[in-house]
Amino acid sequence: MFYTLTIVLKILSIVLPLLISVAYFTLAERKIMASMQRRKGPNVIGTFGLLQPLADGFKLLIKETVIPSNANTVVFILAPIITFLLSLLGWAVIPFGEGLVLADLNVGIMYLFAVSSLGVYGIITAGWSSNSKYAFLGALRSAAQMVSYEVSLGVIIITVLLCVGSLNLSDIIIAQQSVWFCIPLAPMFIMFFISALAETNRHPFDLPEAEAELVAGYNVEYSAMGFALFFLGEYANMLLMSGMTVILFLGGWLAPISIIPFTWIPGPLWFGIKMCIFVVLFIWARAAFPRYRYDQLMRLGWKVFLPLSLGYLFLVAGILISFGWLPSEAGNMLALI
Repeated sequence: MFYTLTIVLKILSIVLPLLISVAYFTLAERKIMASMQRRKGPNVIGTFGLLQPLADGFKLLIKETVIPSNANTVVFILAPIITFLLSLLGWAVIPFGEGLVLADLNVGIMYLFAVSSLGVYGIITAGWSSNSKYAFLGALRSAAQMVSYEVSLGVIIITVLLCVGSLNLSDIIIAQQSVWFCIPLAPMFIMFFISALAETNRHPFDLPEAEAELVAGYNVEYSAMGFALFFLGEYANMLLMSGMTVILFLGGWLAPISIIPFTWIPGPLWFGIKMCIFVVLFIWARAAFPRYRYDQLMRLGWKVFLPLSLGYLFLVAGILISFGWLPSEAGNMLALI
């Protein structure tokens, strides 16, 4: 009984801060974009608009849920629940600090990749069950886009794993004590972040939600809490991709060695600061770049990122083998490839 209660408290200690972070992520997005466009943004509800996310959530909670008469009701209701739950499951293996992780799996990176891949099912079932051509086209676009960029993400992750020789996320962070991987793997770092934008359907790759041709994409028929769950899932996935970028390329909870005066800052706070940098980059990309055409999006994924990531993977593997730096576990992974 005590063990079960401990596990529940650990899960709540991750889920509740995550939901609060997602709520205020939306406020930060509106405030930062307003500043970029010389507007004020939300500033009425609460001091400086700090209670705006709570008001938005309460509004969606009390609104009537409208289910289309032609929709497949069971699948229609389950789709946003699946999307939201999958966006939370990935956080189980994210190490916020040394020893601060819910499940320190030896195959943590594979678990993350599996959970992120399952997110396609929530979106495709939402578009299909709505029985709307706009929702269905948006779901097909989203599924094709996510599958396409998962290929490049997988190759980039394999490159990092070759350098570390472990699938454990904590081991990946500890391997960056001397140098963060964003320096020797700079091209992969840039491609990973751009692929993360496409994987989460964010600007300039938000083609599934293109309001000009598809009204609102796969969630066009959703209202009230159904829409809110998709919304929460999307922003939780953005935070998860930011966390993955920090772990794989920016040393996770490790402080920059050159910043001696700030070594007193605890590891989890460093992790949060680095994540905030990528949160701002997600928002900046939305405010700064125009939307891609769909053919340009697919061309970038299959004809640019995939060949570049494969080429860099073989380059890194060749360098590691030539200088004898390849860990034994990484050698086994390379043999499988």
